[in-house]
Amino acid sequence: MLAKPATAWIILLASAVLEAVWATALGLSDGLTRPLPTVVFLVTAALSMQGLGMAVKHMPLGTAYAVWVGIGAALTVGWAMATGVEPFSLLKVLFIAGIVGCAAGLKMLPAAPARRRGAGPAP
Repeated sequence: MLAKPATAWIILLASAVLEAVWATALGLSDGLTRPLPTVVFLVTAALSMQGLGMAVKHMPLGTAYAVWVGIGAALTVGWAMATGVEPFSLLKVLFIAGIVGCAAGLKMLPAAPARRRGAGPAP
């Protein structure tokens, strides 16, 4: 179990980095036919999912998933542009900055008390 909600955010961010690693490895695996990228994909995908699962114990699922996907996607595209796999574009950088900014904005929102399922609408 995690000691603090802040730890959950650190784990979530690490999981988002691993998402970028597994997405990149998946692309390099040539349809899961190349052994090393396939192993990197499988290990990092499992670790990334595990981290996401740990983080959602301490924060709303929607927030955690949006941050995980947003940061992972931004890093994946950024890495692809940095390595020349995708062409560099100022518009891509602008949109990636928007994704990261939105993820950071979700982190800054105050935490609302959790409601039980089936408890009806919040007052």
